[in-house]
Amino acid sequence: MSEFVLRAQGVSKVFDATHEHLQVLQGVDIEVEAGEFVAIVGSSGCGKTTLLHILGGLATPSAGEVRLMGMDFSRLDERDRGRLRNLHMGFVYQFHHLLPEFSAQENVAMPLLIRAMPPAMAMELAAQMLARVGLAARLRHKPAELSGGERQRVALARALVTQPAVVLADEPTGNLDDYNARAVHALIMELNEQLGTSFVIVTHERALARQARRVLGMRDGRLEEQMDV
Repeated sequence: MSEFVLRAQGVSKVFDATHEHLQVLQGVDIEVEAGEFVAIVGSSGCGKTTLLHILGGLATPSAGEVRLMGMDFSRLDERDRGRLRNLHMGFVYQFHHLLPEFSAQENVAMPLLIRAMPPAMAMELAAQMLARVGLAARLRHKPAELSGGERQRVALARALVTQPAVVLADEPTGNLDDYNARAVHALIMELNEQLGTSFVIVTHERALARQARRVLGMRDGRLEEQMDV
């Protein structure tokens, strides 16, 4: 198995806009080790989210490759890519994307149910993960009955319930007030240390980026080590 849980080499992305080609990424390389916490920072529109989507197999690169757990993730068909993603990867977005008609526990159990895990087992593991993020008393609450910070904790629990090798997070605190953003910052750090799950986080929050083991800056479609945040 590769020593890197996630590795991208020479990744470029070109979009066909009206009368021109728009190159968003140019030969991006990134390697993420087990248990590592990497932050990606940069101005709006510089390509951070596009890179995260390619790393997560939600978009395909125009050139280059992405390897997840040593497998050439970017060249798998959609079915196999989805299966590998479900096994080894979790996602957290700026907006929680919880299913409104389901409880917190049911939302967290969903990735396990997709794996065809027996429902009773999936619900038990979901309850354990919600307890881990401080929401043991909110299992049966639907998203509309939770605060913004609580909804984002549910989203984190959902991303982690499958025990993924890596979690990709796109502005995970961007929609929260300062108090809840700090709480989610602390929770991400705690889970990274306790569970050994790698995190790759796109963020404009300097406080969160400073806590990362590595900070990468994106500019003109390229990544570089960021010394000052």
